[in-house]
Amino acid sequence: MKMIVAIIKPFKLDEVREALTGLGVQGLTVTEVKGFGRQKGQTEIYRGAEYSVSFLPKVKIEIAVADSLVERVVEAIQKAANTGKIGDGKIFVLDVSHAVRIRTGETNNEAL
Repeated sequence: MKMIVAIIKPFKLDEVREALTGLGVQGLTVTEVKGFGRQKGQTEIYRGAEYSVSFLPKVKIEIAVADSLVERVVEAIQKAANTGKIGDGKIFVLDVSHAVRIRTGETNNEAL
């Protein structure tokens, strides 16, 4: 099993969710986050005054999937979240050693 963590632009969330649903992904967790990468934030003008925004709003998606789905899920997120502009985000793939469905006690792939 793998945990896929994707940090994307907020307006791309619906497209990513639709792409993942099409692959049969049955659940995911979404968190509103703030951060910066290579772009180091951005400068904005508000009421004529210029100010720096150090942390940009992003969305973090976490999905636990079977090993057999990893490449297709990563590819689907990459295609759906891509705008071609700086700040599109990142995808991380982490190992999951154990999973348990609390309600039924199912473990590992059956718990997903």
